[in-house]
Amino acid sequence: MQPDTNAIPIDPCKHCGTEAPVDVHFCPRCDRLLTLGRHGDYFTFFGLRRRLRLDVKDLEQRFRALSRLFHPDYFHNAAPAERLASLERSSYLNDAFRTLRDPMARLEYLLKLEGFTPKESRDATTKVPQGLLEEVFELNEELEAIQEMRAAGESAAAVALRLSAARRPIEANLARHEEQLDALMSAHDARLEAGDAEGRHEALIALRTLLLERTYLLNLLATVRREAGAGEAAAS
Repeated sequence: MQPDTNAIPIDPCKHCGTEAPVDVHFCPRCDRLLTLGRHGDYFTFFGLRRRLRLDVKDLEQRFRALSRLFHPDYFHNAAPAERLASLERSSYLNDAFRTLRDPMARLEYLLKLEGFTPKESRDATTKVPQGLLEEVFELNEELEAIQEMRAAGESAAAVALRLSAARRPIEANLARHEEQLDALMSAHDARLEAGDAEGRHEALIALRTLLLERTYLLNLLATVRREAGAGEAAAS
């Protein structure tokens, strides 16, 4: 299956000079292992399309098959360029597998690959997504009230109960985001298969927004947990 690019970059084989696409692993002429062309991507490396829904068992089978092909033990007596290619490809394979087997890491990688890495990602922990402004404002007020409770000598049980109540709306919102992400990932893949470039573009934009909000919600949840941890530490 061809990757979703208009043209596959070409690199010459270091052994015989034959030009070979970067999405193949062995030279089509001399059958030597090619040096790693970083012009491709993790999906291409596994022979996959840029789908967000992957069969994990199929991915694992591809990983094991490529691991055997690239294992440095098989290239112990090979030429230096081929030994280096074995090491490079084995390392790249491990990185690719770790990323693609995890749905959220796969989504983040695809967004970056398609040029949808949000500018806000560099400060996602501090910049509040527009759709979460009210929730963040309410949580900050609640945390201030909880800190005042603790300072006033309220019981640890009362503070814990209030923190639990503050956490529940965030967890519910996270669950809704998971459902929305799940549906949008399927929609993205359907549009990819249908060749609907505009629809796929819209899906990626929506996925980027949801992912940013999910990241911020996770940060909010971590804030509540830190506050709970601080209370436990003070009580001990």
